[in-house]
Amino acid sequence: MSDNPYDRPTDPAKRHSAALTDGVERAAARAMLKGTGFTDDDLARPLVGVATSWIETMPCNLNQRRLAQDVKRGIRAAGGTPMEFNTIAISDGVSMGAEGMRASLVSREVIADSIELVARGHHFDGLVCLVGCDKTIPAAVMALARMDLPGLVLYNGSIAPGRFRGRDVTIQDVFEAVGAHAAGTMSATDVHELEGVACPGAGACGGQFTANTMATLLEFLGISPAGLNDIPALDPAKPAAAEQAGRLVLELVRNDLRPSAILTPAAFRNAIVALEATGGSTNGVLHLLAIARELGLPLELEDFDEIAARTPLLADLKPGGRFVATDLHRAGGLALVARELVAGGLVAPDARNVDGRTLGEIAAGAREAAGQEVVVPIGRPLKASGGIAVLRGNLAPEGCVVKLVGHERLLHSGPARVFDSEEACFEAVAANAITAGDVVVIRYEGPAGGPGMREMLHVTAALVGAGLGDAIALVTDGRFSGATRGLMVGHVAPEAWQGGPLAALEEGDIVVIDVAGRELRVELTEDELERRLEAWLPPVPRYTSGVLAKYAALVSSASEGAVTRPPGLVAASARS
Repeated sequence: MSDNPYDRPTDPAKRHSAALTDGVERAAARAMLKGTGFTDDDLARPLVGVATSWIETMPCNLNQRRLAQDVKRGIRAAGGTPMEFNTIAISDGVSMGAEGMRASLVSREVIADSIELVARGHHFDGLVCLVGCDKTIPAAVMALARMDLPGLVLYNGSIAPGRFRGRDVTIQDVFEAVGAHAAGTMSATDVHELEGVACPGAGACGGQFTANTMATLLEFLGISPAGLNDIPALDPAKPAAAEQAGRLVLELVRNDLRPSAILTPAAFRNAIVALEATGGSTNGVLHLLAIARELGLPLELEDFDEIAARTPLLADLKPGGRFVATDLHRAGGLALVARELVAGGLVAPDARNVDGRTLGEIAAGAREAAGQEVVVPIGRPLKASGGIAVLRGNLAPEGCVVKLVGHERLLHSGPARVFDSEEACFEAVAANAITAGDVVVIRYEGPAGGPGMREMLHVTAALVGAGLGDAIALVTDGRFSGATRGLMVGHVAPEAWQGGPLAALEEGDIVVIDVAGRELRVELTEDELERRLEAWLPPVPRYTSGVLAKYAALVSSASEGAVTRPPGLVAASARS
């Protein structure tokens, strides 16, 4: 045997990391890595990145430091060497209604870019991404998809509901309490008591809001091991789930099983069905479009509408229903949803999961708690068709989305109340200046105009809390939180900042939302609408430097997932 310490055979699973660690010419790199505590044996194994988005600004990701240790233990046990690293997170719940909310969707791109940079820069052979708050979830999949690196995503779990005067509450109740206080139906003392109990510990927001929606979609996409995401954040079973994920990633690395083999067109269709069947957040539309763009797969708004029309609502989850994610887990988890969808022939049962099973096998293994009411049989759905519809019309030529769960209205016509920012609208709501029948319009909050396409939960929850949720409608080129309920139309494209028709609206114009007819329109002649748009001048940009200005210059339409693109591609897209 050679006495040369660099003549050690290379593990064939080190498809990427061998270029970083093997041979005498890599001595300097090895010296640096040994300075952090790694040994020759460590560096001879496949290197697996463990990405966390741990941060102290929210409860959503707070357990990731601990779970990362469990993941790393699993990786080591399976013969790999884990290398933990951090990326950022922005709390939608904390920043909602403030200027800081503009950073939320922008963070999705930054998180994906930062995971990609660390993984590429350090030649990882595989990757486990721990995710929690909303944008960390799609961002992790986007990074895996663009690198096509063996890996998986593990959701750190949902928060438990709080208890307020004998009933379960979530952060949604706090947002709506703000509106109730403005309407004079809840005291400041009561609101303060509620805020103190609504979030009892670590974990992402508890309803089928954006975080739990995306965690659901990841299992149906197959990129998260089935049954692990819906385990709550503080459940005693979560550490073992994290260790299991660590062991599993080594199987993916050794078999060179890449995301492109999992994230197929059939997997995306399965995820859309799950989005509709669980009454998920409209943000699921935006994020699935973005992930598909990373893979170069064709996915359009019409796909969501077509699938929604034939998918019944099966999960009785907040904000439109009665239960939260911890209830779903106790009932039997997402496997129950899969079982009913497979039974109804609505999903592709042969789609693969990273854990080696097919969706059909996962469904067949479902274990239902006796007497559970969270997931209903496919023969007795809560609603006959899905939770999201896509509208077009003279106000949304490129489309917009409306959530159909949590209200029964399919038609609303009324005078436009036009606001050029979320703050201006909230002031009107707080001053009780919105009346029944109005169509509240918030514009210049789109991907480029915001920039960052803020969520409007601060406004929508205040309207609900003020008792106007069933009497008004809201239209915006911004987004909605998954906690939003009522007749709310978002993602209007093209956005007002880009000269979309919302820019031409004036106070008192009659706006019609016709869900059955799939139309969003203003009752103006084509000539009048065109005349107004020709006279329109774009507002002064809110930011002229920094990350938000760069994002505004590079971001695509919401109808394309609001992804950022190199300038040349932006120009080419505009010409087409």
